[in-house]
Amino acid sequence: MKRLLLILTLLTLGLNAHADHVRVRLFTANTIRTLNVSFDLGNYNLYANDTILLEDMVGEGRSVLVRVEDKMLHVSVNDDDYGRYNSIRLEATDTACILCINPEGGKQRTYEGNLEITLPPSGNMLLIGDVEFETYIAGVVQSEIYGQQSDIFRIQAIISRTWALRNLGKHKADGYNFCDGVHCQAYLNRCIRPDIMLGVIKSSGETLVDSSGNLIETPFHSNSGGQTANSEDVWRTALPYLRSVEDTFSYSMRQTDWTKTISIDRWLSYFSRTHKLNTSDSAIRDSLLHFAQPRRKVRIEGVPLTRVRTDFQLKSTFFSVEVDSAHGNVILRGHGYGHGVGLSQEGAIRMVGLGIAYDSILRHYYTGAQIHQDPTANRNYVEQYADRIALIIEEDKNSKTQVKSKKDDWLGRLFRLRDREEREEIYIEEQQDNEQGWEYDW
Repeated sequence: MKRLLLILTLLTLGLNAHADHVRVRLFTANTIRTLNVSFDLGNYNLYANDTILLEDMVGEGRSVLVRVEDKMLHVSVNDDDYGRYNSIRLEATDTACILCINPEGGKQRTYEGNLEITLPPSGNMLLIGDVEFETYIAGVVQSEIYGQQSDIFRIQAIISRTWALRNLGKHKADGYNFCDGVHCQAYLNRCIRPDIMLGVIKSSGETLVDSSGNLIETPFHSNSGGQTANSEDVWRTALPYLRSVEDTFSYSMRQTDWTKTISIDRWLSYFSRTHKLNTSDSAIRDSLLHFAQPRRKVRIEGVPLTRVRTDFQLKSTFFSVEVDSAHGNVILRGHGYGHGVGLSQEGAIRMVGLGIAYDSILRHYYTGAQIHQDPTANRNYVEQYADRIALIIEEDKNSKTQVKSKKDDWLGRLFRLRDREEREEIYIEEQQDNEQGWEYDW
């Protein structure tokens, strides 16, 4: 255990040049009044109202049940009642601790770090994860992008790290740094894949800056449809590094094309009632029914396409309109998925597959931006750590039925934390990636 703590401490020193821990609101979109917390790795201290209830005694084989009762948090551990409190905190006793959060009526998730539970006036639990910054970044990368090659994850890690460092105070007034939804960055689980961690490790200390050395905004989206958008076309503010660029790399991917059918009456009525357009005017009517975007536009008859996208829940603003007279409909034929500003994730995935360097990919989407390498990042240590993870990945490729623990995953394999004979099972990739099959039984 001491050896593991030393290695992870060195890793933290090598990676977290700008931030140590961050506070992230978890299950932001959920209404939670009852939850169960179980444990995969390590031991935790249990605090209630800042007073310790159990010291270094909450770990594997135990579960903490918290439920709202009479405007308080009622706590029990393995069916033993510990009373009601205003706040609960599970504090990890060392770096390598993993807990599983199982909200009633929701899908379980696993996280590293500490967990705080409070009860605001809404009467629903507020969950805050207190986690090391780079551990958070790895979880974000896993939640935000798909792929197999480490440079895909390296790219996502750089833009996610840049965004996080630039926005550390986003929810300061709420008592945390970020939430776990797309309002900030998705953070839906701890990183359980060594190939993702490899990309994150390789990106150690790397951020994107402008010509003055300032951190830039790094928006991204699923697919540009073939052309990205200017920042002012979506958010009004023109930024020199968020320029519209041709993006043929986003063609023929999962989210490249889409269609949506809307009745002609509904389509025209929307512009007439919501935007006060005279759809009886033949010129306006014809424009609305035969709208084309060979290149991205900002408006249709003066109406912002961003508004149309929101009101009709479209995948993007990059669409054309044609009439299906036989059925009385208009067909929207669209391209891409998302706001279209900054990096196209599927475009980046295609570019990595073509062998294009990760820094060139970032410069393609963020005009004039440069990668800044923090001089305090311990590159020698990072490279050694990356080599060990790469070896694990290679072993997996060469042995499809390799015995492997589902829960402590690459972390346990890398550091040989404990004797895992009693926990080992045949590695099934689908179960590994989703960590299914061991949720709390409500």
